[in-house]
Amino acid sequence: MILVLGSVVARADAIEEALQHSLEHVRRSRSEPGCQSHAVHRDAENPLRLVFVERWESREALATHFAVPASGEFVRAVRRLSSEPPTIEIYDAAATKV
Repeated sequence: MILVLGSVVARADAIEEALQHSLEHVRRSRSEPGCQSHAVHRDAENPLRLVFVERWESREALATHFAVPASGEFVRAVRRLSSEPPTIEIYDAAATKV
């Protein structure tokens, strides 16, 4: 499984627009092949920070997701609305039961 963690800090005047773009992006992404889960959350300590948590079946599925034109459009939109560069971290992970 591939785990993706990302975040964007929106400008105060742009948080609602950034959230709208983010919700549209995660809803669309969930229907893509290989997407196990895709979500956006608002940081409880910094309400201008949106946090993304994604699970993908493989690196190939994630690469296909990144190649979707709407994914690039989303990144450009949130960059325009952010107060600092967005972050992304990609991990190879294995689920374990506790």
